[in-house]
Amino acid sequence: MGAVTLNVADLDGMTAYYRDAVGLDLLVAEGPRVVLGRAARAVVVLEHSPDLRHAGPREAGLFHTAILFDSEAALAAAVYSVAQKHPGTFTGSSDHLVSKAFYFDDPEGNGVELYWDRDRSEWSWVHGSIEMGTIALDPNRFLQENLTEDGLAGAGHGDARVGHVHLSVGDVESAREFYVNHLGFARTIEIPGSALFVSAGGYHHHMAMNVWNSRGAGRRQQTLGLGRVDILVPGADDLGELGERLAHYGHQTRDTGAALEFDDPWANLIRVTSSA
Repeated sequence: MGAVTLNVADLDGMTAYYRDAVGLDLLVAEGPRVVLGRAARAVVVLEHSPDLRHAGPREAGLFHTAILFDSEAALAAAVYSVAQKHPGTFTGSSDHLVSKAFYFDDPEGNGVELYWDRDRSEWSWVHGSIEMGTIALDPNRFLQENLTEDGLAGAGHGDARVGHVHLSVGDVESAREFYVNHLGFARTIEIPGSALFVSAGGYHHHMAMNVWNSRGAGRRQQTLGLGRVDILVPGADDLGELGERLAHYGHQTRDTGAALEFDDPWANLIRVTSSA
């Protein structure tokens, strides 16, 4: 997964949140656009859009951006920082068997997941589906066991990237048709009529779609919140094949030469680029 672009009303406030609380580096600040990430890899792009309205709670759009940390110590430092600097924004935590995850809302109400993956050798697959759970995870105990002075000081800084993107959609059937049958992701878990998890390369999920707040939602209007989801594919041939497949299924695409842009059934903008 590439960066997630957010349309924001308060550019300074949102920059401070992702830089000072989550702990991302400020990579680019050019007028109304700010890019934050780690090791020159963009994680969140903020586009100042003060004239846009907030999305309604039942509309399609972003459920959360999931930021993956490379160690439990790095995750603990980020969780502690967000909890200290933005008290009251914590919304839950779970051990998902494949990962440990902590959930927050950013200052403009966008969902944020901070998580760490267990080694793939510890994951379990049954009949082509990944085994994931929702097991209680005590945040205080996690911090006691994993928060270190080096982590708090940012020693080594570690890696952080977009691990997956979770969307709110109108129905799971249309999501499966588009993201699996048309776009080409593999289905890893499906909760019929409720949620779908998809991936490439045997990951537990790179994207997910649910109807928990948005069942029956139609196409989005441009609002604050999700601006674009970026996906990376290995090479130019993959990008060309994707364009051909989307054209076969009748989807309109915008080919910029370096990237392919298109909307999903709810007008969530997707941009696919080659990492080669």
